[in-house]
Amino acid sequence: MLRATLKSLLARKLRLTLSGLAVVLGVMFVSGAFVLTDTLGRTFDAIFADAYEGVDVNVAAKPKIAMSEMEGEQQAPPFPAGTVEKVRAVPGVAEATGVVAVDGARLIGSNGKAVASFGPPQLGENWTGETDLIQLREGRGADAADEIVINQGLADAGKVKLGDRVGVLTPIEPKQEFKIVGIFGYSGGRDSIGGSNEIMFTTPVAQRLMLGEPNTFNSVSVKAADGVTPESLRDSVTTAVGDGYVVKTGKQLSEEAAEGFKEALSFFNRILLGFAAVALLVGTFLILNTFSIIVAQRTRELALMRAIGASRRQMIGSVVLEAIAVGLIASVLGLAAGIGIGALLAWAFGNLAGGLTLAGIGVPLSAVISAFAVGLIITVVAALLPALRASRIPPIAAMQDVATPDRPLTRITVAGGLVSAIGAVLLFLGLSGNAGGNTLVTILGGVLFAFIGVALLTPLISRPVVSLLGAIFAWSVPGKLGRLNSGRNPRRTAITAAALMVGIALVTGVTVILDSAKSSISGLAQDTIKAELVIAGVQSGPRPPTFDPAVLEKAAAIPGVQLVDGEYGDLAVVGGERTWVAASSNESALRQIFGLQPTAGDIDRLGPNQMLISTDTAEDRGLSVGSTVPVQLSRGEPSTYTVTGIYTSSQLTNGIVLPPEAARDFAIPQPVQGFIQLAPGTQVSNVQPQVEALLADSPEVSVADRDAFIDQQAGQVDGLLTMIQILLALAIVIAVLGIVNTLALSVLERTRELGLLRAIGLRRAQTMRMITVEAVVISVFGALLGVVVGAGLGAAVVEALKDEGITDLVLPWTQILVALGLAAVVGVVAAVLPAVRAARINVLGAIAHD
Repeated sequence: MLRATLKSLLARKLRLTLSGLAVVLGVMFVSGAFVLTDTLGRTFDAIFADAYEGVDVNVAAKPKIAMSEMEGEQQAPPFPAGTVEKVRAVPGVAEATGVVAVDGARLIGSNGKAVASFGPPQLGENWTGETDLIQLREGRGADAADEIVINQGLADAGKVKLGDRVGVLTPIEPKQEFKIVGIFGYSGGRDSIGGSNEIMFTTPVAQRLMLGEPNTFNSVSVKAADGVTPESLRDSVTTAVGDGYVVKTGKQLSEEAAEGFKEALSFFNRILLGFAAVALLVGTFLILNTFSIIVAQRTRELALMRAIGASRRQMIGSVVLEAIAVGLIASVLGLAAGIGIGALLAWAFGNLAGGLTLAGIGVPLSAVISAFAVGLIITVVAALLPALRASRIPPIAAMQDVATPDRPLTRITVAGGLVSAIGAVLLFLGLSGNAGGNTLVTILGGVLFAFIGVALLTPLISRPVVSLLGAIFAWSVPGKLGRLNSGRNPRRTAITAAALMVGIALVTGVTVILDSAKSSISGLAQDTIKAELVIAGVQSGPRPPTFDPAVLEKAAAIPGVQLVDGEYGDLAVVGGERTWVAASSNESALRQIFGLQPTAGDIDRLGPNQMLISTDTAEDRGLSVGSTVPVQLSRGEPSTYTVTGIYTSSQLTNGIVLPPEAARDFAIPQPVQGFIQLAPGTQVSNVQPQVEALLADSPEVSVADRDAFIDQQAGQVDGLLTMIQILLALAIVIAVLGIVNTLALSVLERTRELGLLRAIGLRRAQTMRMITVEAVVISVFGALLGVVVGAGLGAAVVEALKDEGITDLVLPWTQILVALGLAAVVGVVAAVLPAVRAARINVLGAIAHD
């Protein structure tokens, strides 16, 4: 039986190769995700180990606000310079150096634009001299207030050199001019560590520009005396400085920094695994269809085996063994492709991060295990139903010419109804917020069950829908034959179409959700923002672009300007809860620019230690006018604020607004957006150039009219949609393979029939048209299912998100029509090889085919 199975497998290499290719692509994503995570993880282990090289113990003040990796980079607050002396006096300390190191120093390059960073920090530091890690390559250290030293990586990125005068943007003050007096590198000949950009000032200048306070530092780097271990020194320093500080060894800092990065990277890893799951789901349809057709084609062969004594268990084992062989080969190839994809993504990440030096590409055990587990499980599970069907073939079928009767659809229809109902219930629970803390898992489960349910119900509707679609081509004999062929086996057509349905449904659903969100936000902004000009930039790193607050005052003096407002933002602890807060430079902007109305108190005036809240915030926190709330900002000490006004909630504004004085204690004490309202009759074209001139020293931001600003913000949604569509294209590629496979197997199955058609006069070109019509009908049927299911699921999500501000339902009719048109093209492309093969059939040999 084993020899017979292997010979049967080798006789169908091409068709099983096409099925295995679907598994290869899915396994490629799974193993690639683990290879990428492992490579970048080891890379950053090495980077952070280097960053803390030579640091035995580090002392930093406890942060005012705990911040996760997804919320931004945690910044240690400043502490008095006297702390350095206190640490230096601890027994066992050989050297203690006060350090200023804060993210947010941006160099303006030779092109007049700030050097961007897509992830790695842009550190502003104090120059403390050369070390084993930092080595000057050109020039000297910074001695004067207008001198800086930069790393080689930043010099290359900004195309600047020794002696150049450059502008530098910092979190505390606007653009300052400096002279580059030194360029440094790192041990091992490296130009940067982890792609970070570093600008080093004199210590007083670093304290003023990066910390905002003189005679302060935000960490102390400590070296232990000979014979003193870092752990024992850490304990001694902890006792000396007290509870207000965090004292850790260099090894601890390195491990924690690397672990924090890996936690952020795991989010990207889960995204890749999600797309792998979609690819494997589509691949399951393809494998199921392939083995079903193969079993149907081998009916007489399998029946003959039963007749000569093969048991049902042996029949099942024969089909499952074929599946295991396909799964093993696909897993090996998928793992190899995954290693390549992981290496490619790591290389792309390294270049995006500014020339990151990667660790060697490794293959973790998790990648190998997941590759073989996924490849084998998916293939064997997909082959189980055909295997059971093979075991039920009666021996008498060996004497029949036709052994593939069309079975009733009752069972599959009932199963499809039940699975669809489960999917609907899960979606309802998830979207209505009744999933008990498992909202995402519940929604994803609902989508999965909905797809499977619709796929099971597809055979019921395939015959009438396919017949209707095929009527378009029924004006010719090949068209009529192709129409009849596509509807002759509802199960086969349904499974083939379902694979394409999944990919197109996901693309359509995501498009509906994102387009609806974009339309809702754009509409709300158009109706709400009563400012003709907006100052803003596009955020490309952890910190948003900012500009000099003086621009607001100068803009207010421009003739024709009626009102100017600057918006600040920060993460704070309000009443014991972490939340985002805003500060407005002009309180009247809430009513005049954002159209908010007071529901209690006064929202037009806001004094020190007073706050305004939205109606939603008041309800959630049980606050009213006169309530007092403790507030801890990123800097400074806790303060108590009094609620003096409540305004109508809006999706475009924060729920808590603090006075402009509070912005001094924000992590970024500069405005991130500005709004300019013009007097009636004033032309935007007259004011905009004058505001642009005021922003000459703020190259990260620009001024645009309201419509351009809204389009700019909406464009970020378009970028996300494009990325999702590219990743989901893999599922559509697998679906195309499914159509090719089904047609190829169908041509082989109908060899005798095609020979008879050729014998009675069907020409080669007509044979090719017949196969093409069949492919186009199946493709368009799958696409039609996809857009209907995707639009339905997308509309359900939009309905559930109404309370979140997504009020417009937008159906992407253009993309739907494009999807249907592309489906027809896909059908034509998928039909090429099977059609050529059908046209080349030897007529006499085909007639004699058994």
